[in-house]
Amino acid sequence: MTAAPPRFEQVRHRMREIGVDVMLLSHGADLPWLTGYRAMPLERLTLLVLPAEGEPELLVPALEAARVPDPHGAFSVRPWMDTEDPIELAATSISRTDQAGGRSGLSVAISDRAWAVSLLGLQHRLATATWSPVSVVTGPLRARKDAHELAALRAAAAAADRVAAQLQAGDLALLGRSEADVSADIARRLVAEGHQRVNFAIVGSGPNGASPHHEPGPRTIAAGDVVVCDFGGTLAPAHDGADHTGVGYCSDITRTVVVGRPDPQILDYYAVLHAAQQAGFEAARAGVAAGDVDTACRRVIAEAGLGQWFIHRTGHGIGIDEHEDPYIVAGNTDVLLQGHVFSIEPGIYLPGCFGMRLEDIVVVGPDSPERLNTADRRLVELDA
Repeated sequence: MTAAPPRFEQVRHRMREIGVDVMLLSHGADLPWLTGYRAMPLERLTLLVLPAEGEPELLVPALEAARVPDPHGAFSVRPWMDTEDPIELAATSISRTDQAGGRSGLSVAISDRAWAVSLLGLQHRLATATWSPVSVVTGPLRARKDAHELAALRAAAAAADRVAAQLQAGDLALLGRSEADVSADIARRLVAEGHQRVNFAIVGSGPNGASPHHEPGPRTIAAGDVVVCDFGGTLAPAHDGADHTGVGYCSDITRTVVVGRPDPQILDYYAVLHAAQQAGFEAARAGVAAGDVDTACRRVIAEAGLGQWFIHRTGHGIGIDEHEDPYIVAGNTDVLLQGHVFSIEPGIYLPGCFGMRLEDIVVVGPDSPERLNTADRRLVELDA
């Protein structure tokens, strides 16, 4: 085989560092992050067997083999037919790793999102192995984005910003339309701005805005409504021949608008929300614990007497997945490092009344944080 790509070497260094003998990548973002191939979420097993030492092998359903990009010698591809037992094939491939190590009882890390039936089958056949989620290997590596990943995230954020600007300019009408219709309109615009896939387009109006993950429905948006719009998708960067996978990276932005003149209480609450998000942004620096960014946001809202209405963590990492490490949540002592990318999205939610949220994607830089989203962060008033 030819020399392994840098990510393979990074992964293997991490495996040796924490004592993982073999890594098994199946469904989820780790496989495309490493190889450029995203397995379809079928019941058929796809599994990259990657030992800390030795040759990697990708087991893939034969009907899917044509979708695997050229591995350039990084791993071999073993298509399997429907008449074969893929669990037995995987166990055999893993056992070869065990023999090469000269001992029994492998330490195996498997994809966090692998099918449970696959894990149970492998555990039955590899009774002496110890198991852990593969995120103990890949999580810290994926969390720090390289230059190509940052470029992809900037492009995705810019595309989402353009849709947010259309919303705030009134080009995307709200008054008299259902939440579901507005959601579909946002989705169409995300695709028009370059996204290959829409991951979500939350539209919560009036009292529905108090549910952070509200499913857009038939409610008609009326004058006086506060409307929470949280949307994002996946945008694949143009391949430039560099050593990266070229798979899609995610956008995620939330802007809150009001139809007509807002009640003074709304303005007061939004001023608190805006200040909280700014406090979180200023705290997002290298060397700071992730939980301290949450604390910075939460303190502003709590000091305004609204702490009970901020009901979720401040943010989440973003990359190939919409949600990944690092998580900006109370108690997370993981130290932020240059290249970490995550959302800062405090919210205030009054059940039965209204909700509001303000979200940007932020990069930890060498000296200061950088916002990837630049759309207006004020409470924009739309014509009633």
